[in-house]
Amino acid sequence: MRIAITGVAGFVGSNLTERLLERGDSVRGIDDLSHGSLENLGPFLLHPSFRLDRGSILDPPALLAAFSGAEVVVHLAAGKIPRHGDALDTLLINGEGGLNVLRAVKDGGVRRIVLASTSDCYGRNPQVPFNEESPSVIGSPKVRRWSYAVSKMFEEQALFAFRERFGIEGVALRLFGGYGPKQNITWWGGPQSVFIGAALRGEPLEVHGTGQQTRSFTYIDDMVEGFVRAIDTKEADGEVLNIGIDREITIENLAKMISGMIRPHEEPNVRLIPYETFGRYEDVERRIPDGAKSEAILGFRARVNLEEGLPRAIEWQRGTMRRLGLL
Repeated sequence: MRIAITGVAGFVGSNLTERLLERGDSVRGIDDLSHGSLENLGPFLLHPSFRLDRGSILDPPALLAAFSGAEVVVHLAAGKIPRHGDALDTLLINGEGGLNVLRAVKDGGVRRIVLASTSDCYGRNPQVPFNEESPSVIGSPKVRRWSYAVSKMFEEQALFAFRERFGIEGVALRLFGGYGPKQNITWWGGPQSVFIGAALRGEPLEVHGTGQQTRSFTYIDDMVEGFVRAIDTKEADGEVLNIGIDREITIENLAKMISGMIRPHEEPNVRLIPYETFGRYEDVERRIPDGAKSEAILGFRARVNLEEGLPRAIEWQRGTMRRLGLL
């Protein structure tokens, strides 16, 4: 199968590319390398079935070229929660960029698009676990963090509007807390990346807020499996599907677990950082997926638990930080 991937040099994109090439697909990726890296793609930059285009989803001609001949597009490139910046980039990348991707899919005659969406679309809904029909409860428009959720909700709506008008097959995957090898080692990669880095350096593990907010963390191999099944499964057309593991853990306990794995003979050094340091900020108290629909349609169920996945992520990050001179 001929597959195009936006954000191909990122965490999910590079791991997905490896899996697709192993099974015999051809992959043409596009990435502006603003958050991804060539190092992630190193093992297959010279693979005969892989091609990398340096370009942005804000550049329509570059997208149309990258999607040429593709049967399926996997749209991963995204702006994330603006924890330390303003919201405009997030809105432009996901809103304008998402529309550019959909137009290029339509104009390029691509059969199917698989959109990487987010569990953040459920917002502050207190009723967990979240199933795909759960209401979205979004906070104040004066809180910039919600720019990410509403921009991805817009992308989902645009996907299904293009499907309805132009007959494109479309699937949206709401992802829950991916981690593992090739994750970004800054806050862009998630709290586990930052906790691992701090523990390896012997620094305090900074936990935002009270630390009692909960999340589910999905190992990258499981996440990639969800994408592969969404690419292949005809019955997934027109669906929004959760991709995540149904284990809930507090952020404070995640930090303590990582500290214990890296420094087993030391007391965890966890420091709470008030949300006020980011300006006006709202967090989500609990986030856990209901996986029944994705299991019924895709036959997908996440299986790698934290005790198995975190040591792999730690060893990969240890090696990466050493290569970068950060240890």
